[in-house]
Amino acid sequence: MQLDEFIEGFEEDEAAQRRRLAAEKSYAITDHLEDVERQFEAAVQGDSLFGSTAPEIFVGRSGYPNVSTGLLSPVDTDAAAAGFATSGEWYQEGLGIEDVLQRRTGMVNSTQTASVDSVSSGRGGVHDVWNGFVGVQREVAIADHPVDVEVGLDGTPELDVAFDDVGTPTGPRAHATGADLAENPHVPRPVEKTLSDDDWRAEGAMAYLYRRGFDVYDINTILSAGALGQASERSLVPTRWSITAVDDTVGQYVRGTLRNADTIDKPEVWYNEYMGNRYWVVLAPGRWEFELVEMKAPQSVWNPRPETGYYMSSAHEGYEGRTAYVEETAGAYYAARLGVLEHLQERDRQAKCLVLREITDDYWAPVGVWQVREGVRNAFDGEPGTAQSFRQALTAIADQLPVSLGGLRRKSELVAGLQSQLSDF
Repeated sequence: MQLDEFIEGFEEDEAAQRRRLAAEKSYAITDHLEDVERQFEAAVQGDSLFGSTAPEIFVGRSGYPNVSTGLLSPVDTDAAAAGFATSGEWYQEGLGIEDVLQRRTGMVNSTQTASVDSVSSGRGGVHDVWNGFVGVQREVAIADHPVDVEVGLDGTPELDVAFDDVGTPTGPRAHATGADLAENPHVPRPVEKTLSDDDWRAEGAMAYLYRRGFDVYDINTILSAGALGQASERSLVPTRWSITAVDDTVGQYVRGTLRNADTIDKPEVWYNEYMGNRYWVVLAPGRWEFELVEMKAPQSVWNPRPETGYYMSSAHEGYEGRTAYVEETAGAYYAARLGVLEHLQERDRQAKCLVLREITDDYWAPVGVWQVREGVRNAFDGEPGTAQSFRQALTAIADQLPVSLGGLRRKSELVAGLQSQLSDF
């Protein structure tokens, strides 16, 4: 499809329209928290909360290496617990920001403080812990379905919402006096294999699980519980760090499979929007190169200087990848990169890639980088617009962007390689 036809022909399908409507601003979350409080009071039996828990845990980073580690349990014991765990299914369901906050605040984060130390520290460790609170947490993390647990609680939960730009929001938190499994969880055979090999480095184990069909959401949970890696190195990993670590490690693995692949034939432009985020993905012939440029609207989240208009951040890598952590775009960089690499792997092609992420003021609360990952993954549905050159592709979409091509050039290494014209400014 020619690029001008592609840009003129944006026709939202039913699912896209549903996602747009779901993303409208709403502040009914306060009323929802009051409902959660009533549900919690009804669900607690004495000093215990009994119900099915989603196959998801949470490990905090505050106070590291002594961190808050928790089990996330739906307060509504009649709810389908699996739907509360962060996954790509949320995109397919068309969840909006309020929907995500309701699901997350509908789970109690039952927490205890634990040390993340590995056995190499000489102070104990979690490399082979299968009892106590951390042991139950690990059983939940490696199971392939929600597990019934009974959690002892000390007091009522704190009804607040914790936001993060990488992890999914967490809701009410209560101190746990202990936890017990109410059933024997089923552990997939590939996970058993990685657990039983005490000499398998975490990077290799992650790539193996990904090849066996585990999505990054599952691998992240297992890594966070300290159930991957060499025995001497296994430790609890804060959820924020594990999300980025898995996206980065799996991304490097996928990139490695494309080193000898042919390049795409012509420049392509792909587009998607989700939860107030607009994604333009520009692919061009050439060896692998990647850049993410974020353009954050004045009233959107994480804009540090709203009075100056759109705030721009970027990060770039060449054919050999990066050696240093991305600071400006943080976890969004690795999530977006993975979405692109998966698409190229499906085609057995490599390309230069520029992802332009516009964060509009409709993105009124951060829900985590999962929506970046899914927004880019699903940008490749349908057919792209094609152009004769990288410059033509950028020029064609320039009018759709909230910043000038000149402003983009000053921030982007890929765009800076183009010869400027007066009209760009």
